[in-house]
Amino acid sequence: MKIPQQIGVVGDGSWATALIKILSCNTEKVNWYVREDKMIDYILKNHHNPDYLSSVFIDTNRVSMSSDINHIAEKSGILIFVVPSVYFKNVISPLSVDITDKIIVSAIKGIIPDENLLISEYFIKYYDIKPERYCMITGPSHAEEIALERLSYLTIASESEQAAAKIASLLECRYIRTSLSDDVVGSEFAVVLKNIYAIAAGICHGLGYGDNFLAVLISNAIQEMKHFADTVHPITRDIKSSAYLGDLMVTAYSNFSRNRTFGTMIGKGYSVQSAQLEMNMVAEGYFGTRCISEINRSVNADLPIAAAVYNILYNHQHPAAEIKLLEAKLK
Repeated sequence: MKIPQQIGVVGDGSWATALIKILSCNTEKVNWYVREDKMIDYILKNHHNPDYLSSVFIDTNRVSMSSDINHIAEKSGILIFVVPSVYFKNVISPLSVDITDKIIVSAIKGIIPDENLLISEYFIKYYDIKPERYCMITGPSHAEEIALERLSYLTIASESEQAAAKIASLLECRYIRTSLSDDVVGSEFAVVLKNIYAIAAGICHGLGYGDNFLAVLISNAIQEMKHFADTVHPITRDIKSSAYLGDLMVTAYSNFSRNRTFGTMIGKGYSVQSAQLEMNMVAEGYFGTRCISEINRSVNADLPIAAAVYNILYNHQHPAAEIKLLEAKLK
């Protein structure tokens, strides 16, 4: 398979900005879809994103920005999508350029909410992308630590080792190491589930549970993740690898985790709406909780932690009472 060279990044949040930082150092030119012209004007003048990771210097000699997604798609042979899943369809709906000959990369950590489709499934269904031309980037990593150039490890999952290796080579640098995986489906579900479990961790923290309980919660969560992944896509996978266990741990424990923060607010008594209003970033786990619950109705995997989070967020069960019930199901 011939691998195209020019890279386009679609999205202007913190993770997109972190990827722009890496790619603009590793390549001569990166094409960047930024939603609003006023943000483009600001970045051109001030060389940083005004809303996310504002400490990151953006070399505008190496970054070509446009608010027209078709312009970015036309110029780029590799397209990296980095937008919250809840906004993904709105962002991509104006796209009219044929992208079937491009390498499509997802750095999205969610499911299309109203269709319960993985990002890979959406591209295959609506844009006729061949599975071997699709890759996804997973952690464990927080954009904030990449901005600080703290050593981080990324996993690139694809059915094509050649495509995954190409994306990995574009991301490798002094503070980024990469590994490859062929488990696209498992990796995509893992990034959804780890956000749900991070909300659970945050709820427990907000309720006053300590580190001992949190350790039990997370050890049960990784078993639950494996059970679900093996049910929906039964292949041999090492659930202890960094793409699964590592990403779960960093999302559940880190102060950079927006899902843990969201859960902590819920545990402290915030309503869902008030917690969402106070945060300036999307907690993907909120939407992922409902998607996983709906998908699981057809596969019937035993997911007590995910079910508890769903009951709290969507059935309006009191967090303390729901976690108390969960206690008896953990080991």
